[in-house]
Amino acid sequence: MTKARSILDAIGLSSLSQAKKETLIQMTILSVACILAFSARLFSVLRFESVIHEFDPYFNYRTTKHLVENGYYDFHNWFDDRAWYPLGRIIGGTIYPGLMVTASCLFNFLNFLNITIDIRNVCVFLAPLFSSFTVIVVYFLTKEVKNAGAGLVAASMIAIVPGYISRSVAGSYDNEGIAIFCMLLTYYLWIKATKTGSISWSLLCALAYFYMVSSWGGYVFLINLIPLHVLTLMITDDSRTVSTLLTLLRTVLEPSSQCRSPL
Repeated sequence: MTKARSILDAIGLSSLSQAKKETLIQMTILSVACILAFSARLFSVLRFESVIHEFDPYFNYRTTKHLVENGYYDFHNWFDDRAWYPLGRIIGGTIYPGLMVTASCLFNFLNFLNITIDIRNVCVFLAPLFSSFTVIVVYFLTKEVKNAGAGLVAASMIAIVPGYISRSVAGSYDNEGIAIFCMLLTYYLWIKATKTGSISWSLLCALAYFYMVSSWGGYVFLINLIPLHVLTLMITDDSRTVSTLLTLLRTVLEPSSQCRSPL
């Protein structure tokens, strides 16, 4: 941090207050980590071309294309005779639609801005984009638990950790591409809810959890850890947060996990 402050002084930013200097340094490091997270996942595109690879990602791409072309109602009731051949597959009851809906919303948003792009390219670059969002969420999560310095370290590490890169490279259009972001976002909002006891943070946590449930079957990690956390708070007699969290858990989290999970 001392060297960074010296650089700021050298480029004429010495007039800034100490707090503003630290904020600028933190934003710079976080921005570099986001760019690194996105660019580190583009090697397959740069080396070959913008394509969907592997079996499940291509199926997800087909369903997303059907959603964009025919709308959500037809997508939800679509019987795909090409999947699980010769039996076929009822799409609405056997998939997690969060990935497809996210790509569709992003595609429609870009078209609204008059940015012409093919839905295939949206699917290809969705996972690298959300890896950058994950960097930001990890920063705020770790900052909430520890401090800003630890948050920057954690954000920088999640940007390049091999296990996460392997599930979020460009063209790997699968549920984990957005689900890791959803999971960490839910954890962050959960911690904010426990610290503040605020219904607003609890509601945001519930919405993030619903997004997670609609995106990946790994939501069971959340629904198992959250009750354990509530139990710990009950043992420590933190009645304010326990009442808020239990109300949230029973009224929003459990129904949302039941209404959007595949059969």
